[in-house]
Amino acid sequence: MAETTTPMLPCRTIAPVLDFYRALGFEVAFEQSTPNPYAVVVRGGVELHFFGMKRYEPAQSYSTCIIGTDDVDALYEAFRAGLKEAYGKVPTRGLPRLGALKDTSHGTRQFLLTDPGGNCLRVAQPLGDDQHHRPAPEGTFARALHQAALFADSKDDPKAAARVLDRVLRLEGERPTPVQLFRLLVLRADVADRLDDDGTLASALARAAEVELTDEERKAVRDELDRLEVLGARAE
Repeated sequence: MAETTTPMLPCRTIAPVLDFYRALGFEVAFEQSTPNPYAVVVRGGVELHFFGMKRYEPAQSYSTCIIGTDDVDALYEAFRAGLKEAYGKVPTRGLPRLGALKDTSHGTRQFLLTDPGGNCLRVAQPLGDDQHHRPAPEGTFARALHQAALFADSKDDPKAAARVLDRVLRLEGERPTPVQLFRLLVLRADVADRLDDDGTLASALARAAEVELTDEERKAVRDELDRLEVLGARAE
């Protein structure tokens, strides 16, 4: 037997959802308007189905699914390029939006992608066989990064993430390493962007740009450097 699972995701109207997935390189395999709005998009081995609901509120959606891949970096770059071409810049807030590509504490490298219908796609590549959350790291700043990232991404609570980051960035008498400071500031900018807090977004980006990093340190924060570029374009 060869079973398959196909997500069926809600949206208010089909058209903007299909335009979004076309920008990502999906093909529309099926579309109907009556008797019920319904559509199917396909890209490689990924197939997603959508149905229309007139009273559906995309901003309040909890619909989500996981897309597994063996090359999450390539897929992220392809999606980012497609969205930039379609929308003029990569959307990072509201609907639709593309989150940051990063390694997680539960053993995956992933990014979150939310479509115009409010459906969140978690695109992930396993980094190993253990998918359990790692213990919180030792050290004030490493632990704060760990906790803030969990609030921002796993719990979708950017306000809680902002509180953690603001508290640790105000500490006196203990200093983070340049890499830790850079990561804290980029995550603070990312969280501010999600909260439509343009003032904090701009100040965090400016502080992050002033952090001096060696070539080796820049390799360690390549994901954050990419996110800094995206958020910088968003803030212009």
